[in-house]
Amino acid sequence: MTMTKSEGLMKELKVLKYEIDLGVATIYLNRPPHNPLNWQSFKELSMLMDQLDRDNGVRAVIITGSGDRSFAAGADIKEMMDLSEMEILQNNEISREAFGKMERLSKPIIAAVNGLALGGGAELALACDLIICSDRTKFGFPEINLGIIPGGGGTQRFQRLVGQKAAKEILYLGEMFSGDRAYELGFVNKVVPANQLLAETKEWAVRLAEKPSMAMKMMKKAVNAGANTDLDTALDIELACFGNAFASPDRNEGMQAFTEKRKANFN
Repeated sequence: MTMTKSEGLMKELKVLKYEIDLGVATIYLNRPPHNPLNWQSFKELSMLMDQLDRDNGVRAVIITGSGDRSFAAGADIKEMMDLSEMEILQNNEISREAFGKMERLSKPIIAAVNGLALGGGAELALACDLIICSDRTKFGFPEINLGIIPGGGGTQRFQRLVGQKAAKEILYLGEMFSGDRAYELGFVNKVVPANQLLAETKEWAVRLAEKPSMAMKMMKKAVNAGANTDLDTALDIELACFGNAFASPDRNEGMQAFTEKRKANFN
């Protein structure tokens, strides 16, 4: 029997695992109890993004941590501490590539943050489109307390999301903050009871998976690409993405369903 690409990739994964159901791929950071991120994690995440981008059966993605104690309690410090400056910079390119692929993925990604999300774990959540966390979640960027600073986008993506003053307070002090504070800052979309986290996140993901894929792809591209440029350029990006969505077969189905007052059946 011939092995599928998905089955082949699953056999290659050592620190991640994933499953697909109802058009939703759920990725688990699988180094319990605290799921620290090492360079193997980022290599596998990068490979998974390539695979899921090509898989037409996947329409939305969830990333979460195995167990109930941590999403990802930061980078693997034991792996980092003996690296030279040159080695750490080379290795950081691996995490940067993985986060970039997440942001460019043609499908929406939701982080289901259970327990601790510190340092690289918080940066991983930042690279997702949406974040739902449990009422037991603690976020933080503790790098300053280790004599370093965030190296996976924490100083940049975080301030763009919550504003520079709030970001400086959290980054400079290096203290943990609750899911409720994260919600107040606009860092997360929703806080739910811990025992409802994965079910709530899957419900959101299934709703996203039912949306027209080309329009969703163009929506994500327009929002992300336009966020870091001037308004005129951003409007040009939006117009190009609008044209691509309008040219898709799903536009015909969506508008026909609207006029016929029925639910659209997108391909």
